[in-house]
Amino acid sequence: MIEVEHLTKVYRVARRRAGFREALKALGKREYEEIRALNDISFSVPEGQIVGYIGPNGAGKSSTIKVLSGILTPDSGICRVNGYVPWKERKRYVREIGVVFGQRSQLWWDVPVIDSFELLRDIYAIEEASYRKTLDELTELLDLSELLRTPARQLSLGQRMRCEIAAALLHRPKLLFLDEPTIGLDAVSKLAVRHFIQEENRLHHTTVLLTTHDMQDIEALASRIILIGKGKVLMDGTFDDLRALDDTGELSLDELTARLYHRYGV
Repeated sequence: MIEVEHLTKVYRVARRRAGFREALKALGKREYEEIRALNDISFSVPEGQIVGYIGPNGAGKSSTIKVLSGILTPDSGICRVNGYVPWKERKRYVREIGVVFGQRSQLWWDVPVIDSFELLRDIYAIEEASYRKTLDELTELLDLSELLRTPARQLSLGQRMRCEIAAALLHRPKLLFLDEPTIGLDAVSKLAVRHFIQEENRLHHTTVLLTTHDMQDIEALASRIILIGKGKVLMDGTFDDLRALDDTGELSLDELTARLYHRYGV
């Protein structure tokens, strides 16, 4: 499903010291620093697997998702997802994937949710019968019946996130990228989202790549963990491998994760 080999992405970031004089100097000559967001990344994900892609802020998680979804073009390396090179064959490739960014919306802000769904139906050229069947299933599983005729701006964060996930799945993608899908959600909404992801994977064998700082999401959903730090893959294993770091049997998930980061210097 996903094959990534030696993927690299470098950003040039302008830097200057504080102060008016330094600002004037920067007008004539800017100093740049190279940031290696992805530094020789390699991994593979088979069809139907749920993978937790974890790491501290700035580790390169979102950059990886953007490359895999075709939004970013890497500087070097090989990436194939279900036979496609994401940034080269994007028009055909996007029919195979769904993407949810926890802090960005694909719903139109001032119109009812159902209008956004129907526009997405037209964008993806989904057959009417298939669209209705999928919409009915998603409405039941995500409890959307009371939300479809409500403008997105009037939804709570948890309600909007359920609608965002539904929007990403209307065209029945084989692969779902979830970037911080439970950020800011209350406990009930988190449980609802986790349950739905499990059901989607069970019913449709959907492959899921999940990035999150909430280790309870990872424990509930993922069969595999990939740890990234400073643009490099530092660990690729199971949740039991993470648990093995606890020699006391008393550490919380957050403490285990912090210990893992410390072990690898991130």
